Amino acid sequence: MTNRTLIEQLNWRYATKKMDPTKSLPQEKLDAILEAIRMAPTSSGTQPFEVIVVTNKDKLQLIQKAASDQTPITEGSHLLVFAAWDNYTDERIDEVVDLMTQERGELPLINTYYDNLKANYLPRDAEVNYAHAARQAYIALGVALVAAAEQEVDSTPMEGFSPPHVDEILSLTERGLRSVVLLPLGYRDASADWLLPMKKVRKEQNTMITHVD
Repeated sequence: MTNRTLIEQLNWRYATKKMDPTKSLPQEKLDAILEAIRMAPTSSGTQPFEVIVVTNKDKLQLIQKAASDQTPITEGSHLLVFAAWDNYTDERIDEVVDLMTQERGELPLINTYYDNLKANYLPRDAEVNYAHAARQAYIALGVALVAAAEQEVDSTPMEGFSPPHVDEILSLTERGLRSVVLLPLGYRDASADWLLPMKKVRKEQNTMITHVD
C-alpha cells in the first residue's frame, strides 16, 4: 500500500465497472476488509446483518443473472453479499445481551436497556424492522468501501439486483436473512474500464453541507 491520506484514497476509488479476472485478493486484504465490517457501528450494537463471501463460480454466475448481468460479480475476486435480519426477535436480541454480558460482565443496565429495546422493536411490523436492520448493513457497507480503498482494492456497491432471487440462490430465507446490497471486490482492468479515465464528480461542500453555529 502507498502512503495516501484518507481523502487521497477516496479520490482513488471509484465504482469499478471492469474487473481483471486474472487477479485475486490476497487473504490478508480480504481479512482486513471483513474485520472493518465487523467493527462497524450499528444501532444498539445489535449488528443485525451477516456478510456472505461468495467465490463459488456457479453461484456467482447465477447472481450475475439476477443483477442485470453486471460483470464485476463474476470478474471480481470476491463478492460480498450484505444480508439483513428479516425481523428482530427475542432470541436475536437475547444473543446480543449474552455477548454483552460475556464481554462486560453482569450489568443491570444492559438487561434494562435491551428489555426496553424489545418492548419497542418486537411489536413493530416485520417490514419496519427489516428496513431498520438494512440501514445498519449500509453503515457497514460504507465502512467496507473505505477499508477496501485503504487496502487498494477496487469495489463496486450494487443495488441493481433481484433480492428474492439472490436470497434463493444463497438459501438466505431459511436463515431469516434478506439480501440488501452487493459488493464485488477485485482489481480494475485499466485497459477496459470506460469509467476509469473520467474525472470524479462530487458536489462542492458549500452546496451540500450546512453549518449551524
